[in-house]
Amino acid sequence: MTSTDIGGTAPAVLWSPSPDAIAASRMGRYVAWLASERGLQFDGYDALWRWSVDEPGAFWQSIWDFFEVRALVQPTGALASATMPGAEWFPGATLNYAEHALRLPGRGPGDVVVIGRSQTRAPSRLTSDELRDAVARCRTGLLRLGVRRGDRVAAFLPNVPEAIVALLATASLGAIWSSCAPEFGIRAVIDRFGQIEPRVLLVIDGYRYGDKAVDRRAEVQEIRAALPSLEATVVLPYLDPAGTQMIPGAVSWTDLLSEPGSLAFEAVPFDHPLYILYSSGTTGLPKPIVHGHGGITLEHLKALGLHTDLGPGDRFCWFTTTGWMMWNYLVSGLLVGSTVVTFDGNPAWPDLSGLWRLAAETGTTYLGTSAPYLMACRKAELTPGRDLDLAGLRGVGSTGAPLPATGFEWLRDAVSASIPVGSLSGGTDVCTGFLGPSPLVPVWSGEISCRMLGARVEAFDEGGHSVIGREGELVITAPMPSMPVGLWGDADGSRLRDAYFATYPGVWRHGDWLTITERGSCVVTGRSDATLKRGGVRIGTSEFYGIVEGLPEIADSLVVHLEDSAGDGPGELLLFVVPREGVALDEVLRRRIGAALRDELSPRHVPDAIIGVPVVPRTLSGKKLEVPVKRILLGAPPDVAASKDALADPGSLVPFEALARERARPGGIRP
Repeated sequence: MTSTDIGGTAPAVLWSPSPDAIAASRMGRYVAWLASERGLQFDGYDALWRWSVDEPGAFWQSIWDFFEVRALVQPTGALASATMPGAEWFPGATLNYAEHALRLPGRGPGDVVVIGRSQTRAPSRLTSDELRDAVARCRTGLLRLGVRRGDRVAAFLPNVPEAIVALLATASLGAIWSSCAPEFGIRAVIDRFGQIEPRVLLVIDGYRYGDKAVDRRAEVQEIRAALPSLEATVVLPYLDPAGTQMIPGAVSWTDLLSEPGSLAFEAVPFDHPLYILYSSGTTGLPKPIVHGHGGITLEHLKALGLHTDLGPGDRFCWFTTTGWMMWNYLVSGLLVGSTVVTFDGNPAWPDLSGLWRLAAETGTTYLGTSAPYLMACRKAELTPGRDLDLAGLRGVGSTGAPLPATGFEWLRDAVSASIPVGSLSGGTDVCTGFLGPSPLVPVWSGEISCRMLGARVEAFDEGGHSVIGREGELVITAPMPSMPVGLWGDADGSRLRDAYFATYPGVWRHGDWLTITERGSCVVTGRSDATLKRGGVRIGTSEFYGIVEGLPEIADSLVVHLEDSAGDGPGELLLFVVPREGVALDEVLRRRIGAALRDELSPRHVPDAIIGVPVVPRTLSGKKLEVPVKRILLGAPPDVAASKDALADPGSLVPFEALARERARPGGIRP
């Protein structure tokens, strides 16, 4: 039974809004503003959400006005066309994301607005004035290198303050930012940057991950050689701060910022490209997803200012790398005046309490991380709320995978019962969450609190009809400003349409299974292309993992269903598990796993085989690779099924490749 037992008892309420939520939260103040400025009254959050998706033009105009968005040229309206793809937002408006990020509302010149923590170098921080000065200097340096509006600036940088400075400087020019994390393999970086032809490349010499030094100079040279469009490379001496082993022919970060300059902002159209993000790229070339200045500014003001309730008094940290959209989301904490806390390193070094210590030491008020990290903390029986001073913490965010009910309950018991869990679901495609928290909505165990304002998310059944209380395909049936303005190089838009609108014309199909409850909360049960369907019973993978990984002997797991080729049999259900250290995967444990799945899911979902592996394959952002593993086991060449450079552990696919070879051998043993 999942946390949402449709037709049964609702899950436990772990957190409820305070009686003064309207006065105490920015979401509440926004509701009061709508009443006083627009004459709109709403009976609860659901009514507010309904208005926001029924009247998208009026809603997004209200976000523009409430947050006092600045435009050099004012728009002629809010939503000129709601057609998807191709919605036209705020026609005629010109603005700049960097101007809004550096406005830093509520912050004084000497206030610290960026805190940098790293396992490679000493702590750092930037005040409002220092950040603005650094951006102005970086802007001047980029101009000196020939960067102009529309040029691409690519960054092979970690999550450090300099990356924020470079992003804002690039955006201020109307140039286009794109970044990859330094742990990406060479092929993964070239597959991404090679599509966008950058003029300037920003790099580091290396980094430290935990206690391991990683020199990346040779990789940087290979990347440079594969990008003929490059006219300059800028290196940030990071592993070697003295810069004694500079990359030949590169400009140093210090030289780039050597000249002071004016902090000016190129006014660009609402949908002018701000940055290019990438799909995971586990199969084929990753999609280069282009996001615009206006859409990101509005969406992140709403998501961070209203739903996450961040403001000038907050210190906002989300564990991420520059290769994941959550980094872009983190940077936008500046839009609402929050101090952004960056961290570069291994969150589990020297032990799993690393992120919690970071939060305590930096006075973080909102800490975001991934569901797998939180579940690992639970498995390790950590009690950070008892062991550390987390008095300032008033919210915890989770994304990257569905967080099981046991994860919610661990946060309540081991961190704090008085703060909300902000489970977030969205994606790189929209650079935000469309399901998430709200200060005006309770937190139910194992559930995402609500559909976020302005996001018309629905669950479609097999006939394409919207359903409540039943699992369906997650779709978005009305445009959002932060939907991609396009895919880079996709001149006729065909690749964009095929990616999101081929299944339901005019409707965005996201690729997840979703249940929307009668309460308005949501449960995502896994990728719709990795569904486990046997004997007519369909189960999302997250439900499966919640049971298997709830067993104390199991550290991690991955399940794939190999359907019968004739379509008339049950196929094979294979479960791969990583036992906890010191635990043997013997027949006793296999029977225990099978019994738990039989009792809590269905007899049809007891695996045909349970196989031990040293590690579960994951992308660099932590997502499990069910579909590539399935393709390998069905006979696809490994290099076609998955790009190893896009994996957190390139060797993690080796056991699956060996199993596929064994299965393909005449008389080969089936597990």
